[in-house]
Amino acid sequence: MKRWPYWVLGFWLLVVACSQVWNFQPDAIDLQQILAAPGQGALLGADDLGRSIAARLAAGAGVSMLVALLVTAVTLTVGTAIGLLAGYYGGWIDRLLMQVTDVFLAFPGILLAIAFAAVLGPGLDNLLLALCMTSWVGYARLTRAQALSLRQRQHVQAAQSLGAPAYRVMRKHMLPLLAAPLVVEATYSIAGLVIAEASLSFLGLGIQAPHASWGSMLRDGVRYLLVAPHYVLAVGVSLMSVVLAINVLGDQLRDAWDVRRAES
Repeated sequence: MKRWPYWVLGFWLLVVACSQVWNFQPDAIDLQQILAAPGQGALLGADDLGRSIAARLAAGAGVSMLVALLVTAVTLTVGTAIGLLAGYYGGWIDRLLMQVTDVFLAFPGILLAIAFAAVLGPGLDNLLLALCMTSWVGYARLTRAQALSLRQRQHVQAAQSLGAPAYRVMRKHMLPLLAAPLVVEATYSIAGLVIAEASLSFLGLGIQAPHASWGSMLRDGVRYLLVAPHYVLAVGVSLMSVVLAINVLGDQLRDAWDVRRAES
């Protein structure tokens, strides 16, 4: 039972890989299949232009994973660097970096992303930039809190007393001990970014037509909810399954790496 998140995520990774190998033609219009029910020439039915919902779900999954992984890689690197500098040096560097971080924390992340996306304009590049500008804060706060504790450890103080440069102390003696909480935080962040990408695309600030996105598919499907409920259900269940699987996987990793839980 505990392995079901791996099966769900593995299924969607396989779908994305297959969509790259075989051209599912997510943008192919068939006016004879407009809002067709599942099984009538299409596995999950067709949308308002007769396009295959299954093919567009596969293309939208690729977009969601691309956005989530790229933004996570960038924000994890930037946030960890900021948090390490603030926690290791302290003093005015810590105060300056944390004041900047608090400014971003004062606003909900999704609202800041909407504001940045609205200013920058729609499109994949601007969507990535908007999410990167708002998603590094959690990593910075987590890393800084852990670094404040780790710099008091004996092995860190011993390395400092032997004259090791600051970057070596942070890279060799502090960063490895931060890996577990940062991986767990990154897992939750990926789930949040999948929702954020869908939300911005739903509002018309993300992926633009004719490219497929789960958010834009939900927006288009809502208009036909009474006559073609399969349109919204297919996208909604897909989005829910991915986000739920990632969150459950994060919970499992947190429990597995929790030293206090293991000792008890």
